[in-house]
Amino acid sequence: MDGGGVSVIIAAHRAHDTIARAVSSLLDQGWADWEAVVVSDDGTDYRATLEAAGLSGPRLVFTSTGRIGAGAPAARNAGLRAASKPLVAPLDADDRFLPGRLARLAPLALRHGAAVDNVAVVRDRDGAPLSTLFPPTEGVGELDADGFLATSVPMFPVVRRDLVPGWEEDVNFCDDVVFNVQVIDRVGPLPLVGQPLYEYRQREGSITFSADSGDRAERCYRHVLARLEGDGLRIQDEMLRRRFAAALEAKRALNAAYEAAHRGGRCANFQEFLALREKSLAG
Repeated sequence: MDGGGVSVIIAAHRAHDTIARAVSSLLDQGWADWEAVVVSDDGTDYRATLEAAGLSGPRLVFTSTGRIGAGAPAARNAGLRAASKPLVAPLDADDRFLPGRLARLAPLALRHGAAVDNVAVVRDRDGAPLSTLFPPTEGVGELDADGFLATSVPMFPVVRRDLVPGWEEDVNFCDDVVFNVQVIDRVGPLPLVGQPLYEYRQREGSITFSADSGDRAERCYRHVLARLEGDGLRIQDEMLRRRFAAALEAKRALNAAYEAAHRGGRCANFQEFLALREKSLAG
């Protein structure tokens, strides 16, 4: 017996081309106790799309924000309300879990409150590997607040449902960063599986490829800084709030450098900019 079911929350907005891949990746987990909570945020029927791909059954749960374009945080909160398992894991509709992910992370999350893994960045159009968030290892390390705040690739924790803070619906674009800091605030340092088991797909047409992605990031960072100064974003640890604010200022500077590189035609998206920057620093 696995001992802890996982509600995988998939926010879906114009995701009919990729949703079957995301859901299919759960079938390869080997961790039988999961449900996929598919949240429509575009007023369309994802049940029909998945059934056409041969994907159906009681482990697929469908709900909706009741709106069009409410945003990923609102969709994930709708999914959280529909979730029934003791663990929660977000999965972007254009990404996928690699085999064995839940079997590695679920026991750690049950024991520690939450757990994370390395991330593989993949070019969507041809499946080419681009990078990993950390150098891959087979062991389990620890990710503290400072380690997380130094990252620039989204991370997707598995979290015990009673510790999930929910997603800030007024924070778009960098909502995953805020969510993860809130989880660390509640749980402390997280077990980090060194093997990349989450595949983050770089897809043309996605938000990170949009021409205004740099402007959107800047607006988000400013808004989060204002929230930190105001209500503290529900982060109880004052020192963590200060470290988060300092990290956001560093991210703003990095984003400004990305904007200059993007305008100069030197990169197509932020992850490509990071790869070029790392290569330049190494040289």
